[in-house]
Amino acid sequence: MKLLLTLAALGALCMVRPALADLVPGKLAPDFELPDASGKLHRLSELRGQWVVVYFYPKNDTPGCTTEACNFRDRHQELLKLGATLIGISVDSPASHAEFARKYKLPFTLLADEKGEVARAYDSLLNLLVFRMARRNSFLIAPDGTLHRSWIGVDPKTHADELVQTLRGLQGGTAAKG
Repeated sequence: MKLLLTLAALGALCMVRPALADLVPGKLAPDFELPDASGKLHRLSELRGQWVVVYFYPKNDTPGCTTEACNFRDRHQELLKLGATLIGISVDSPASHAEFARKYKLPFTLLADEKGEVARAYDSLLNLLVFRMARRNSFLIAPDGTLHRSWIGVDPKTHADELVQTLRGLQGGTAAKG
């Protein structure tokens, strides 16, 4: 019983995370280089000149993550028409990403952050000692590489719609930062 209480207390401590001062609108988004499902490396800075949506999600093929990914799949063409590249990141392996993308016909890139370093840089890593996973957060990166907006703890059922609305607002010059 003491062991369980100790583990629970340590887990709670790991959930407390300081706000990262660099993750504010207008500041340069943390660059990263991660492999996709086939092992090809992708670097955020190579996407300069376009809007980039980086979404972190906990685990492939789980109910919430599947809902979110399929909603992004269903809105993907619209995101592209609005000038945005979509990238999903979790701590799952490239092989797991390949299977997840194949199973649900996901047309966008999934990157493997197996060590959780990129999720940590984006204040999106949940580390509970015995396991770790990405938090369900998203970041809209402007064409100049700066953070335009972040969404923390998103609803997987409605988040794709939120992103489309934000990007539409940018097209009309009315999207709010925040």
